[in-house]
Amino acid sequence: MLNREDTVFVLVDVQGKLARTVADSEQVLERLEKLIRGLQVLDIPIIWLEQYPEGLGATVPELTQHFGGMEPIPKMTFSACKNDTFINKLQSTGRSQVLIAGVEAHVCVYQTAMGLHTMNYDVHLVKDAVSSRTESDRQIGIQAMEQAGMKGTSVEMALYELMEVAGTDTFKQMLKIIK
Repeated sequence: MLNREDTVFVLVDVQGKLARTVADSEQVLERLEKLIRGLQVLDIPIIWLEQYPEGLGATVPELTQHFGGMEPIPKMTFSACKNDTFINKLQSTGRSQVLIAGVEAHVCVYQTAMGLHTMNYDVHLVKDAVSSRTESDRQIGIQAMEQAGMKGTSVEMALYELMEVAGTDTFKQMLKIIK
């Protein structure tokens, strides 16, 4: 299970036209926005990645509006684990569990998740907040990650797991986001 003190969220490459052309793009963006807002209520660190932003464009505004002064980590490698800035930022959190979501499931999300898994991070894939240009590629990516030993979760499952307790102010804030 996810633990609030051990979890960091990695948002992978939800950029430009690609973010709008992936399978179920509207639902995925909506779920990612809920996830980000919920994780902020829970004070979970967020690491935000962009693949070749000069070519693919910036992260979509529906998500960046929630990041305040945060800056994305640009990368050229499909796996963020081959990017020193990402590795340094990840290690500086001191967290051992990685919640991961974004696009594309079968390329950058997959390769980053595999790298994290190889580095002995406990990787949890937010299955309802990942996508690819085709549904078959999304499913292939998800299946490959699960077969490699990564755990599947959903936006609601992850947020409730991290929250643990009902009836608190945090719970009331979360209900406004989730519902």
